[in-house]
Amino acid sequence: MSVAPALSVCVYCGSRDGGDPEYAAQAERLGAGLAQRGWQLVYGAGDVGLMGRVARAAQAAGGRTMGVIPVHLMDMEVGKRDLDSFVVTETMHERKKVMFMNADAVLVLPGGAGSLDELFEVLTWRQLGLHDKTILLVNVKGYWDPLIALIEHVIARGFAGQNIRDFVQVVDDADAALAALRAAFDARHSDTE
Repeated sequence: MSVAPALSVCVYCGSRDGGDPEYAAQAERLGAGLAQRGWQLVYGAGDVGLMGRVARAAQAAGGRTMGVIPVHLMDMEVGKRDLDSFVVTETMHERKKVMFMNADAVLVLPGGAGSLDELFEVLTWRQLGLHDKTILLVNVKGYWDPLIALIEHVIARGFAGQNIRDFVQVVDDADAALAALRAAFDARHSDTE
């Protein structure tokens, strides 16, 4: 009989590897690190790009994995059926909801439009007070620098309050992300005692 993991981390990331091998290396390091800490990976259930890398690394390190994929992406993202939990949804909206509801924190590795969509949805929900989950942006080799500048621009032009930058914690790599998650989880646990 398996014991459910104490914590789950939703990882948003690219269905491609991107143009720098360090993106793939950091995805693999993150997947292994989640497993080594006994934290479940929740992700988009693909077996391609960074998604596949983070999942395979988590599995190789003995971690628990939950993947959520809409039926129309099963072929394109090569749905990874050997996960501990494999959920097929009808729509992208359902996918994002199931992933978010099954996670204690959200982490964003380099990615494209889908990763941006996922990030901004949970950031908007946080801004509206709908959750208080940790959101981490893993800025591998400065990948997210333009996005960070855009958020600052939005604040400077009066379309968001200063607090929006506090809702997203920026870290440089997988090790810093894992340390930030540990600190956030420890702080949350001490608040509930």
